[in-house]
Amino acid sequence: MPPFESTQFTVWLLQALCASFLAILFLQSGLDKVIDWKGNLGWLTGHFAKSPLRGVVPPMLAAITLLELAAGALSAAGLVALLVTGSATLAFFGALLSAVSLVALFFGQRMAKEYAGAGGLVPYFLLALVAVYVTRLS
Repeated sequence: MPPFESTQFTVWLLQALCASFLAILFLQSGLDKVIDWKGNLGWLTGHFAKSPLRGVVPPMLAAITLLELAAGALSAAGLVALLVTGSATLAFFGALLSAVSLVALFFGQRMAKEYAGAGGLVPYFLLALVAVYVTRLS
């Protein structure tokens, strides 16, 4: 951790806060999908019933679950690395995978014509983009 008085401390703090937020967001979401697979699959099957994606819901759910778990795990590992070594490399890859996950979720919401849900992802995506940027500043 850089000294509190340095400008690098602000960058380090932003990196740590972004990594923390993304780790919580994606680990919780991914683990929920694992724990309640049947419930999520049932809901998503109905959600995509009138979309061109209706026939591929199970593989889509598996893919987004893996993406979210990987994004959350990399973000959590990135936070640990920031605290222990000061390196933001893992946090960068966690943020990058978080942004990719959000693009996938956004695509699904748009395909299901769930425009309000798609719009609700925008703040998360912007945070992920900020995280990608700030983790490259060190």
